[in-house]
Amino acid sequence: MSGSDSASPAPVRYAVHGPVAVITMDRPRHRNAQNSAMTYALDRAFYRAADDDAVKVLVLAGEGDHFSAGHDIGSPGRDAHLPFERRAGLWWDHSDKEGAESRFARESEVYLGMCRRWRELPKPVVASVQGACVAGGLMLAWVCDLIVAAEDAFFADPVVRMGIPGVEFFAHPWVMPPRIAREFLYTGDRMSARRAYELGMVNRVVPRAELTERTRELALRVAEMPRMGLALTKRAVNQAEDLQGLHAGTDAVFGLHHLAHAHNAEVSRDPLGGMDVRAMKEASS
Repeated sequence: MSGSDSASPAPVRYAVHGPVAVITMDRPRHRNAQNSAMTYALDRAFYRAADDDAVKVLVLAGEGDHFSAGHDIGSPGRDAHLPFERRAGLWWDHSDKEGAESRFARESEVYLGMCRRWRELPKPVVASVQGACVAGGLMLAWVCDLIVAAEDAFFADPVVRMGIPGVEFFAHPWVMPPRIAREFLYTGDRMSARRAYELGMVNRVVPRAELTERTRELALRVAEMPRMGLALTKRAVNQAEDLQGLHAGTDAVFGLHHLAHAHNAEVSRDPLGGMDVRAMKEASS
């Protein structure tokens, strides 16, 4: 059963240019906030690219001024209560459940599960990031193999203001040094594209007007390599990260994440700790 609305504009665009598939999040009015419809549309696009032998490299981009402002916690298209056909795990449908039984099942699927599914895609993915890459937007960028950031890009995870220890795919101590990860989370402050480059979190920083073309150039350069060689190399690096604790670490923090939701719901009857869209936007500004 699907919760998507066929009358709504498609939240994701898909195009192929030679050996490169370009997947574009297309909710610019809402800063490409991720609802479930977008998540499953992204999954279909990734699967389509994986299944196309002519595609060797993918680009993940966001339409408009921002890559992604994170999870949709308040737009008119928010659809967290709707059922969708599950693709990333075997947890039950969340939509007819309550409390932690609902939230844990949904987030195991659409957040942690989908990120892991996409990280394992056996073709390189290049993120093309401009403007906000905040909270859930970080997860989308971090599962990509390479990140090209515009000079106006910024990165932030302000969800500690909700009383929650970071987003669901908790890769922070692997994509940046642990002491920097602490500051990033403890303050919720923005990290500039230049600072992210200095820390090794992004590969290249380019002028905003050149972002699309420079990302395309890098994707085409990678596409010159043999497909099987790229797939095996990607798997080798992923395995190395997992041996450094990434997979087990994200599992552990996912449990803490849901402890925080449950605590918020118990003490304030709000699993987000009373933070709405406006409050979160102000927190990351």
